[in-house]
Amino acid sequence: MTSSIPAVTTARAEGSALQAVLLDMDGTLVDTEGFWWKAESEVFAELGHILEEEHRQIVIGGPMTRSVNHLIDVTGVQLTLAELSVLINKRFAELISHGVPLMPGARRLLTELAAHEVPTALVSASHRHIIDTVLRSLGPENFALSVAGDEVEHTKPHPDPYLLAAAGLGADPARCVVVEDTATGVASGEAAGCRVVAVPSLVPIAPGPGRTIVGSLEEVDLAFLRSLVTAAH
Repeated sequence: MTSSIPAVTTARAEGSALQAVLLDMDGTLVDTEGFWWKAESEVFAELGHILEEEHRQIVIGGPMTRSVNHLIDVTGVQLTLAELSVLINKRFAELISHGVPLMPGARRLLTELAAHEVPTALVSASHRHIIDTVLRSLGPENFALSVAGDEVEHTKPHPDPYLLAAAGLGADPARCVVVEDTATGVASGEAAGCRVVAVPSLVPIAPGPGRTIVGSLEEVDLAFLRSLVTAAH
């Protein structure tokens, strides 16, 4: 599996101002958001609380601390954040243990980045054991490193995960492109000083300065990513 701390500095992409591509996981590369909601719904149902669909739009794409705290507030369940996080992560791991579907265009993009030796990192709010499970579907060889939500003091929307990934790749954040599917992830990438491509999955993302919004990863290739950084410099 890839490590969150690379042993050596990865070579930067040649022939372009682009130095690295930093990719979110859930909802961006893999279609797992439904699995998360199913895990949360099943755990809360077993505790006697049925989650209404309206809460799905609130918890999607956020760090587990925010999502679970919201569900505790609306249900009044008598378990702690830590206890529920363990139960939900365990259920989610069971659901994805046989593989997860990739988002349209994800496999092609990863293959292209690898073929051109573009330094690439997987940056997720999910915990390490979840990332390692999903990497079996994504291909660990496609990433120089990965950053998990339980490996940083402040996860998304704070800039820490993307700053750590850029530093691990020896890249200037201003010459990195972040690809995200939620407003929380977009905020994290932008706070880190990266160019951001938003690929909304279930919740729309509003336009913003320095932010590029596309319909799917089918619209994203290496030439497109390079153009974003070149234009900015």
